[in-house]
Amino acid sequence: MPDKYNPQQIEPKWQARWEADGLYHSDIDESRPKHYALTMLPYPSGELHVGHWYSMSPPDARARWMRMRGYNVLFPMGFDAFGLPAENAAIQRNIHPKTWTYANIERMRQQIKTMGTMFDWRREAVSSDPEYYKWTEWFFLKFYENGLAYKQMATVDFCPHCNTTLAREQVWGEDRHCERCGTPVIKKNLEQWFFRITRYADELLNHDKIEWPERVKVMQRNWIGKSEGAHVTFKTEYGDELVIFTTRPDTLWGATFMVLAPEHPLVASLTSAAQRSAVAAYVANATRQTEIERTDTSKEKTGVFTGGYAINPVNGERIPVWVADYVLMSYGMGAIMAVPAHDQRDFEFARKFDLPIRVVIQPDDQVLDPDTMTEAYPGDGKMINSGQFDGTPADVAVQKVTTWLEDKDIGHYAVNYRLRDWLISRQRYWGAPIPIVYCQDCGTVPVPYDQLPVLLPDDVQFMPTGESPLKFHEKFLNTTCPKCGDPAKRETDTMDTFMCSSWYHLRYLSPHYDKGPFDPVEGAYWLPVDQYSGGIEHATMHLMYTRYFTKAMRDCGIWDETKALREPDQAPIDDEPMLALFNQGMILGEPREGNTIVAVGEWDANRLNARTIDVIADAAERPAESAGNVVVGEIVRRVENLLSVEQPDGTQHTIEVYDTTVIKDPGGNEITLADLRYHLDVEKMSKSKGNVVAPDQVVARYGADTVRGYLMFAFRWEAGGPWDSQGIQGVVRWLNDVWSLVTGDKPEVKGSASDNDVRALRRKVHQTIARVSEGLETFGFNTSVAGLMELKNTLLAARKTPVVNTPAYDEAIATMLLMMAPFTPHIAEELWERTGHPYSIHTQQWPVFDPEIAKADEITLVISINGKVRDRINVPADISEEDAKARALASDGIKKFINGNQPKKIIYVADRGMINIVI
Repeated sequence: MPDKYNPQQIEPKWQARWEADGLYHSDIDESRPKHYALTMLPYPSGELHVGHWYSMSPPDARARWMRMRGYNVLFPMGFDAFGLPAENAAIQRNIHPKTWTYANIERMRQQIKTMGTMFDWRREAVSSDPEYYKWTEWFFLKFYENGLAYKQMATVDFCPHCNTTLAREQVWGEDRHCERCGTPVIKKNLEQWFFRITRYADELLNHDKIEWPERVKVMQRNWIGKSEGAHVTFKTEYGDELVIFTTRPDTLWGATFMVLAPEHPLVASLTSAAQRSAVAAYVANATRQTEIERTDTSKEKTGVFTGGYAINPVNGERIPVWVADYVLMSYGMGAIMAVPAHDQRDFEFARKFDLPIRVVIQPDDQVLDPDTMTEAYPGDGKMINSGQFDGTPADVAVQKVTTWLEDKDIGHYAVNYRLRDWLISRQRYWGAPIPIVYCQDCGTVPVPYDQLPVLLPDDVQFMPTGESPLKFHEKFLNTTCPKCGDPAKRETDTMDTFMCSSWYHLRYLSPHYDKGPFDPVEGAYWLPVDQYSGGIEHATMHLMYTRYFTKAMRDCGIWDETKALREPDQAPIDDEPMLALFNQGMILGEPREGNTIVAVGEWDANRLNARTIDVIADAAERPAESAGNVVVGEIVRRVENLLSVEQPDGTQHTIEVYDTTVIKDPGGNEITLADLRYHLDVEKMSKSKGNVVAPDQVVARYGADTVRGYLMFAFRWEAGGPWDSQGIQGVVRWLNDVWSLVTGDKPEVKGSASDNDVRALRRKVHQTIARVSEGLETFGFNTSVAGLMELKNTLLAARKTPVVNTPAYDEAIATMLLMMAPFTPHIAEELWERTGHPYSIHTQQWPVFDPEIAKADEITLVISINGKVRDRINVPADISEEDAKARALASDGIKKFINGNQPKKIIYVADRGMINIVI
């Protein structure tokens, strides 16, 4: 009796064998074409969830397929290890970020290995290793030397209670409060480091050399936001210049007021004494909002008059200057001329505050009346109310006005971009240090290359407020100037983690190379990345930054040595980092309600420090409202030991849970913080949302191959979908059937197989080769797995016929296992060995598709009358058009509808096997 499929036994066996044999080691081999496959590296949060498996196992299947097709495949993995969660752990768990991070890496590395992936772990790169961030610092210095790095003032989110800057994810709720203490967040200006990504805006708009999804290209183009128009210089009544950018200089005569961003430097000087308090209050409120909130087109317009005026340079008109939050310093010049007749935002603002509207563009098909207009007219037409330009048509208006502005020296042609330079400074400890020192005499001084890396000190004390301990670490902070030797101070900001991930694909080439960020010999062979995969949420950050990095490296001469080792006909390595990109969807968590709790404690600012937490079984039993030192509501979020609890009216409170907090379930039994349930919607699976599915549990029950198979079968990879804990059973049955099919004794079937039956089996096998190969080529993994399931069903049926005794059947089993190998590598390897084939299935050639064998003997001809299907008949696959029409007319199902009449027309669509008879 054959043994049962036992993935818990066979999977560790083969993983150990593959690792011991170095089966997946990738080394330079000039005799084979190379394929650099890359999937985005994870952050070491501590535990893999099914979302990680979804992002890694399908690309692994495709990389395996490429290898079986004869490519020398590099498929590496590492960890994007710097970041804020490690510092949160340091503060909340009293554990050093380094200790926390490396313990998580060790745990996640082992979890990834249980997937059975073909990652070459010799090439692992960890961004928090000094041998890695030494070169992150090196890149900073190279960019600084070439004028691509600079320092200037920039606005950050700041908590006045914790006295620290906050990352986006640390600002909670519509009221934008600090996640730690609940204090309302303010904006603050700090000197910070930037990279000149705007210098490459036009290059980044060009995607001609890469095969990336159109929606990524659109997102990047929109993010860069190139606009052509004119800079025009207005002046305040006091003579200060107010430069604006407009894409419609032909509407200058329609400007009836100006609007400044709340952060504009001229707000203070323009504001009259009578308006000072109103303007100050408005500015304080506006600067606490995000740019998304401020530019929301559905939001009611707000603003305040400064009491000051500006002069329109084209007609000398004195127009009022307002402050409004819908104008941003980050776009244009932080000031606009408001033309309410021809811009909808300005129109809504003018109507609300009763400001004048003047039509200066008249369309050909209507007459616009400012008094009766219900919306702005942004279209083309002829200029009116514009002095000498009256009657100028739209197709030449912008150019003529721009030329006139230049002649009058009051404006000029300009190109504007929404893209802003990349702010890389982070007021954090756990990041790559910025290799700069500040000397009283020498100023800003870069650290010499031979002194890299600037190491993060281990003996730091973390403040409960979240302030960077680097600011208080005397040994780190105090140094000597590399130029003069006098005392100097180190830069205490660290670098944005996107800095590390912009070049990680290069470090994989030679993670221990000490003469540069990567070995030029390895780079000359493997680069550029041939196929990249990851989430589309990175379209305008990581995917933009890594493209910028590649181009900036070119201009710094960093590619020169590698380029010299390459052949002229090879793809360029100094223009684009990844030639092709595919974005997977997301695995979503199953929804659930959160616990309703009663928390009692003491308030610290806007945070309740909980003494007790009681879970209420029936929400109807809860008190009507929170009062005093009590908060009642549903748990909607948890980050570490902080709960966000929402009351029925939508108000949210932050609750801090301590080791001493007593937590009880509805029965009065003591439970732990981990036992509390948080509200989960059908949304992205992530640890921060508390909706992760732990793959370890599923793997322990079903095996890694089952989880891999389910993730590739249940969803279109680019779409994703909600995890279904019951849906995995179909894949369980598939693999168990395959196991029984291959390991079970062949039944005794009498008789000889017919040529037709043998040919039918071989036809199905080659049709499946085509289907599985196409799915792997196009990332349609679900159709590939579906094809394999259908082939399994065909073989189960053939097993009951004399075909089971033919070489065609054994060939079909072997071919099925070869096609399963990329998707379910362990069971394929085990069954390959059990059927007497040489080790390893993963080094075998991919089955060759033969279209002649796959060609069907017969097809089903679908026959319609006046577009409605009336019959289906089987006909030879190579039937001629004349014979197809004749058979259609002769079919019994059609005769009764035609009733002897002559059809008006017969339309034959050969490639779809369809005939339409018109009567």
